[in-house]
Amino acid sequence: MDERIGNFWQRIEIESMQWLKKVMAVAIAGVLILSLVACGKGQTRNEVVQSVPGDPKTFNAVLSAESPNIFGLTYEGLLAENPITGKKEPRLAESWEISDDKLSIIFTLREGLKWSDGKPLTADDVVFSFNDLYLNPDIPNNSKDGFRIGKKGVFPTVKKLDDRRVEFRIPEPYAPFLDSLGVSILPKHVLEKSVRKKGKDGKLEFLSVWGIDTPPEEIVFSGPYKLKEYITGQRIIFEKNPYYWKKDKEGKQLPHIDRVVWAIVESPDTSLVQFRSGGLDSIRVTPEYFSLLKNEENRGNFTIYNGGPAYGTQFLSFNLNKGKRNGKPLVDPIKSRWFNNVKFRQAIAYAIDRQRMIDNIYRGLGQEQNSFMSIQSPYYDKNLKGYQYDPERAKQLLLEAGFKYNGQNLLVDQDNNPVRFTLITNAENKTRQFMGAQIKEDLAKIGIKVDFQPTAFNNLVDKLNVDLDWEAHILGFTGDNDPHAPNIWYVDGNLHSFNQQSPPGKALEGQEVADWEEKIAQLYIQGSQELDPAKRKVIYDEIQHLQNEYVPFIYLVNPLSLGAVRNCFEEIQYSALGGEFWNLDELKKVCEKT
Repeated sequence: MDERIGNFWQRIEIESMQWLKKVMAVAIAGVLILSLVACGKGQTRNEVVQSVPGDPKTFNAVLSAESPNIFGLTYEGLLAENPITGKKEPRLAESWEISDDKLSIIFTLREGLKWSDGKPLTADDVVFSFNDLYLNPDIPNNSKDGFRIGKKGVFPTVKKLDDRRVEFRIPEPYAPFLDSLGVSILPKHVLEKSVRKKGKDGKLEFLSVWGIDTPPEEIVFSGPYKLKEYITGQRIIFEKNPYYWKKDKEGKQLPHIDRVVWAIVESPDTSLVQFRSGGLDSIRVTPEYFSLLKNEENRGNFTIYNGGPAYGTQFLSFNLNKGKRNGKPLVDPIKSRWFNNVKFRQAIAYAIDRQRMIDNIYRGLGQEQNSFMSIQSPYYDKNLKGYQYDPERAKQLLLEAGFKYNGQNLLVDQDNNPVRFTLITNAENKTRQFMGAQIKEDLAKIGIKVDFQPTAFNNLVDKLNVDLDWEAHILGFTGDNDPHAPNIWYVDGNLHSFNQQSPPGKALEGQEVADWEEKIAQLYIQGSQELDPAKRKVIYDEIQHLQNEYVPFIYLVNPLSLGAVRNCFEEIQYSALGGEFWNLDELKKVCEKT
């Protein structure tokens, strides 16, 4: 890894000149935004300033489906995973006890917990959060799939034992259950009315509670920080929660840092300008900026941290959904036949030059990705070979699948339809735009025409989750150490994007589930029931091989997790899973912005 990084030094001078040209285009915008976050008269300097790529979509933790979001700062769960050790650590709960039969977990809350409005946080809030919010059939949310237990998908029962103790009971052993219990706990005394009433549209009022237009003082929090101010397109400001439970070793209340500022900056170039001029305390280091920043570490008083392979995945996926809506197919039947042919998908996988992506787009700071499993996870199958670049093998598979080449050497199907499809990704992600452009070039070499159309993220979400009328996309999922991802791999999971069920009110007819698709889902259930890590790994190895064979997702590149942080914070523990400020509540700032 260090050798790859060292190879960049010869590029520094050339890339510095290229970067200077970009600076001229974004400098004015950078100065304007810097003025929004810089320390002014009467403002505290004991703060952290970061940038985020866009405005938040909601201040309702249950309804959130985006990353990043504000909830890591503003709410806590019963427990959390330490991203350095991988172990579960107590948060709102001070302890938990698992029964001998593994079917009951009793959590004991910390004594004296309070919400940011000073009201007690008790077992009633925990029971309310699970029974009335996350497990409510009328409240769609991304956490719900993680609570389904076993073949029948039964949800746990959640019961208050007393003001500080809550019991979770499950019908059968469930290995990932602790992982699912880190969700944000929300206040019953504020939100209970919203889940008891419905609006004129017949939907629960909760579904519109705590949107981004809600005044911050009306929202109640439990985390180290609470929302102070939000100005659309400019900034989000957080201040210390005076009732946060955590204390340092000397008994002083945490967090040490008074304020967190998120500058909303859509352009990575503008974020880079801000960081280099001292306006930001940290920045995610993309490959295109690595050599520039590495050369400035000492002068700029910051450190670039390398957390190793990043968690999560990046992939190309085809829409395999054969369903119809109002009699109209979601996908053109001609193209649907291509996409649902496994040899076609395998051919596409062979035709993408991932090493070229690593060399040119990632500047060598990455490796080929072959699995849905994060490389740092103990369940990752290191023997998985994936699809090495082989355009001739791709052509052979296409011919075996019944495709052929016409006189212009363009690929056509057996009915002489030219093979052409539309590929989309979120326009805000420059790296994915580069990847899409290369994929278009790579597939042109085997006679396939790709119409690459980057689109705004909100429009993309509607296409993927509501309309379902897309053909192919480049996206990614976040990752974890535990392999259980029912929202992705259960056939009715809300992120089962390659063959997704329709949202409520938009019924589909004729949707089909492939045998391999169902097999993977069943293996996921089996894996969740197995408590022995070694036996679980055998199951998840089989899953990875099935996914590798049927390629519902064509995995691309796993980049290194790199972050630059100003040398103003004690005890930074950078992690690919948690980033630079995962323990922000414990950090101290030892230098001030000028």
